[in-house]
Amino acid sequence: MAAELALWTTSAPVADRLARHPHAEVRRAVAYNEAVPPAALAALLTGAGLPPARSCLVCDGREIPFIHDPHCPDADCDLPADAACDGTHGSTVHGTRQRALANPATPPEAVAAFAEHPSVLLRWAVAEHPGLPAEVYARLAGDPDPRVRASVARNPGSGPEVSRVPATDPEVEVRRAVAHHPRVPFDVLERLTSTTRLGPEPLPRISCATPEELAQGAASANPRVRMLVAHRHDLPPELRDRLAADPDASVAKAVAPHPGLSPERLRAMVALHGRQVLARVAANPDAPGDLLAELARHEPPVRRALREIASHPNATAEALLPCLGGGRSRVRAAAHPALPAAVVVGLLDDPDPEVVEAAAGNPSLPPAVMAQRVP
Repeated sequence: MAAELALWTTSAPVADRLARHPHAEVRRAVAYNEAVPPAALAALLTGAGLPPARSCLVCDGREIPFIHDPHCPDADCDLPADAACDGTHGSTVHGTRQRALANPATPPEAVAAFAEHPSVLLRWAVAEHPGLPAEVYARLAGDPDPRVRASVARNPGSGPEVSRVPATDPEVEVRRAVAHHPRVPFDVLERLTSTTRLGPEPLPRISCATPEELAQGAASANPRVRMLVAHRHDLPPELRDRLAADPDASVAKAVAPHPGLSPERLRAMVALHGRQVLARVAANPDAPGDLLAELARHEPPVRRALREIASHPNATAEALLPCLGGGRSRVRAAAHPALPAAVVVGLLDDPDPEVVEAAAGNPSLPPAVMAQRVP
């Protein structure tokens, strides 16, 4: 009960009292709470000014010293694998420190003192703290453990300049973490594109970029940088249209689903890049029915494009019929209200139960046929 209160109380005086609780588990819980006064959180790290805890979950009712063996059939299965107590409540105190170090309300100077602690879990927690001096983050950027380095690399508090060190890290996850820093310098981001796969989602740095920075990125000689900019869906129209005409297929593919592109530009993209951009053009919310029909008739068929067309609100009957060839596009097309009623009726006897279910829910299904099929 006290541990639950320690986690969620918003009263600073109550939290301060719970930080002095005689049970170490309550102290561990309160270390997570941002309402705890900074001085109390600092004390939880060092123990200074706090009375010693008298018990913990590990030593409650057990002989001391106690080391939990998770493989022993007689061991208590509710204890964590690293549970141990020699009377000083070691594993619980370690967990308390870990939580306090990651707590943004803990004073930075108290957290910084643990930057070179032997425990990697504690250094990892330090690396996640948002308010440390730049020199501490720089030190952690060279930590021997990649988890610590990755945490520093993505920590918004670490500052853009610190990201230059982990940007050349041998571990790909560390470099990927740098790319997700919201203030990573553009030149660092550009270098990362040649060494690290960054995924299709807009990066935080791109999402918060100014119009001037976006224009700079869109004009980059590096197509991977232009592609990163093209993933952002609220680009100024002139920038969006410029990227839609990009000679690199990966850039055009990234910008193809953006709303606002004219049918002429979408057709020009298909003419220039062919099947490489078909599925993404088909996903554009402004793609007209006649263009969707053209994409659906493409030879050889592009399955992903057919799936997009089958559920597109602008799809016409002409566009939907090629989607009935099989797979997920057949199921989606069976539910589309633009599918002719006669075709929907025929799908009620389809061997695929998913297609039958989709057709049965199609609003184009004639009421008389619905009535006949109701038991």
